[in-house]
Amino acid sequence: MKKNLILIGIIALLLISFLYVKSIYNNMVNYDESVSEKWSQVENVYQRRMDLIPNLVNTVKGYADFEKQTLTDVINARAKATSVNINPQNLDANSLQQFQAAQGGLTSALSKLMVVVERYPDLKANQNFLELQSQLEGTENRIAVERKKFNEVIKSYNTYIRSFPKNMFAVMFGFDKKAYFEAEQGAQKAPEVKF
Repeated sequence: MKKNLILIGIIALLLISFLYVKSIYNNMVNYDESVSEKWSQVENVYQRRMDLIPNLVNTVKGYADFEKQTLTDVINARAKATSVNINPQNLDANSLQQFQAAQGGLTSALSKLMVVVERYPDLKANQNFLELQSQLEGTENRIAVERKKFNEVIKSYNTYIRSFPKNMFAVMFGFDKKAYFEAEQGAQKAPEVKF
């Protein structure tokens, strides 16, 4: 009788331990999948921006005296940005920094394009251009929103896998800390405005 109670106690302890580890592992998988899903949304809105750029460039090209170098810069920046791909399972600081740098180059080229457009009143009044500009502005807002959501899910994931005793299981099961989107260098410094 006593041996049966000990055996039942050991089986119960093993079962509870198994269920505890299973629960932790499944939660880690769930958080990891959430990170992948949010990363897909980030890529989705960046892809939307990429898809708008050829139409914007073609609309601007119609103005013969428009600066060709500006258009070339936008096209080259778009090509560079599309060449940087990240696997959501490998979201380390280095790969995310490369992605941000390529996207930052495209943002900079687009900003220069919009500044140059200011010199062309006919282009600024063109309905196609105005529609594309509006869509691009909306897309930039979507990018900011999706990056924020991505950082929120990264925070939840990193907090979960770094909490004790889950951190031991994270190491055992190969769940590594993931990188955040960070502000680009110089973003914290306000631009200087001169009149």
